[in-house]
Amino acid sequence: MRVAVISDVHGNLPALDAVLDDIARQGVEAVLCLGDHVSGPVDPSGALDRLIGLSATCIAGNHDRWTVDLSVKGSGKIDAFARSTLNETQLAWLAALPATAAYGDEVFLCHGTPADDETPWLDEFYNGRSTTLPGEAEVTEATGSLDYELLLCGHTHVPRSVRLADGRLIVNPGAVGMQLVQGSPDARYAIMERRAGGWHTMLLSVPYDHEEAARLAAGNGFPQWAASLTGGWVGPESLR
Repeated sequence: MRVAVISDVHGNLPALDAVLDDIARQGVEAVLCLGDHVSGPVDPSGALDRLIGLSATCIAGNHDRWTVDLSVKGSGKIDAFARSTLNETQLAWLAALPATAAYGDEVFLCHGTPADDETPWLDEFYNGRSTTLPGEAEVTEATGSLDYELLLCGHTHVPRSVRLADGRLIVNPGAVGMQLVQGSPDARYAIMERRAGGWHTMLLSVPYDHEEAARLAAGNGFPQWAASLTGGWVGPESLR
């Protein structure tokens, strides 16, 4: 089994197209999408059209919930902007996404943790520019009763592959659409391959026209996203 895993597109169509072009050369049997599909200032509607057309296994992230229902605590200007670009069919697709999903008997998909799409799993959230891997006990506890060999999460935008003592693998592919403290604007995703010895992880970085993405963001009224889109060195404070 060989699958591509993407997360946190955040409406960045140029980044998503570059990743999908790369995936097309990877010989995968499926694409798995871990949420936060549209909340971003580049091209939310265009990005969602691409995702809908993939017939991929997709779940919702916290920003997808906030885009569907702007009254929910946490929803902000970027979610309102994304919603304003979507048509009724797109909103219905987004609203119908489950919080978690499984792909076959071996792969589990969530956005944050299996229990909560706002809780980071493999990285404590940003303290300034810093993220920290929690202890093994804390990471293991969040798996609950799940016994899947491969557990996938997103949310933090930090690519990471963690193997628990019992052999289960937890992987965050990083973000397609918005890089924070990565030192590069390149889009991130993962290829997961099941071989005789277990699951193998490839964390990939794909260049794309990030300058065009920044121009589109500025044109849509979010020039503060430029530092993240064009550099990838800054922390989340750059988006305010």
